[in-house]
Amino acid sequence: MTTIQRALSRTFTRFFESEKAGGIVLIACTVMSLLLANSPIGQEYLRFWHVQLAGLTLELWINDALMAIFFLLIGLELERELYCGELSNLRNALLPILAAAGGIAAPALIHFLLNRGLPSQPGVGIPMATDIAFALGVLALLGKRVPASLKVFLTALAVMDDLGAIVVIALFYTQTVSLAYLGAALGVFAVLLLMNRRLRIVALAPYLAGGILMWVLMLKSGVHATIAGVLLAFAIPFSPVQDDAASPSHRLEHVLHFPVAFLILPLFALANTGIVIGTGWMAELAAPNGLGIIAGLVLGKPVGITLACLAAVLLGVCRLPLDLSWRHVCGAGILGGIGFTMSIFITNLAFAQDPALINASKMAILVASVAAGALGFAWLKLFGQPTAVDVDADTMDFGTPPDAGRPQNR
Repeated sequence: MTTIQRALSRTFTRFFESEKAGGIVLIACTVMSLLLANSPIGQEYLRFWHVQLAGLTLELWINDALMAIFFLLIGLELERELYCGELSNLRNALLPILAAAGGIAAPALIHFLLNRGLPSQPGVGIPMATDIAFALGVLALLGKRVPASLKVFLTALAVMDDLGAIVVIALFYTQTVSLAYLGAALGVFAVLLLMNRRLRIVALAPYLAGGILMWVLMLKSGVHATIAGVLLAFAIPFSPVQDDAASPSHRLEHVLHFPVAFLILPLFALANTGIVIGTGWMAELAAPNGLGIIAGLVLGKPVGITLACLAAVLLGVCRLPLDLSWRHVCGAGILGGIGFTMSIFITNLAFAQDPALINASKMAILVASVAAGALGFAWLKLFGQPTAVDVDADTMDFGTPPDAGRPQNR
């Protein structure tokens, strides 16, 4: 068996390191929030996040405004992957796309089967999502014991997973829609696209100003305001050249990584993981909603991801990179069960009128995410060594079916 060190782009390396460090900060903030919520000052801590400021509570300013910036970064990362990353052509994108589809469908099905017809049925979207920061943070702890291809595969999978979660939020977690405000928001988006595609305006300021206006209109429309962040990302001019300093999209992505990883997501964790652990917490985890979330994330994610990849390879649609085996795919699937940020975000939308169900759902998310992280780490530490070499350092070549006589991973 031969081995080589696979080259990774500077953009991806910076992204990976940022997500790794951000995951560590998220863990610290989550532990702090849990301790404070269950301390003698717990009620004061929880009330703090509901202080009114300019018509919204602090919690809503974080969840609706600051998280729109998080979604903007997700959109910029997705745009980069689509233009010049692992999703830049269909052949390369097929494996992570199909893996993400399987990882979305299986957990949702598990939750639906356990909660059909119950008040907790709207939580079907909770176990669909993967937290990029936590998943890559766990993977980073393994260092060179896992192949570089696995880091790129899990990143592409998680980005597509987040896109699926965004679509679910837009389609299924919107209660009432004001067509006038929604039309106005889409009109602003159209103007921003015109500025980019026709007028060739490359200054960031007009796009950011338009993005703020679009956010306000989206907030008033009833569609979740964070969707404006994703739309803005695709309106900002993008250059397919790696690390192009003249590209507004590249510049903004680089600027946003630090505040999102070390300010916005930690604030989100502090405001949303103040979970009061009462005497009946075990019963809440054993309820259909708790079981649906835990089983969806811990079992549904690895089963859905692995079976989707297996079907794609057996049907000849794509192949695994040469330094990955099925045990790596299983490990990525297990880490995909770390839901956290997006799962908590969807919980707040699904059960907006039921604080008790929100609290129980968040507890289930934390239990499932810790279990998935620990299991994924243990699995890959035992079975994560590279098995062969992918000689192409510029593309993962996920989607190319193997040529006749070319060795295949099974």
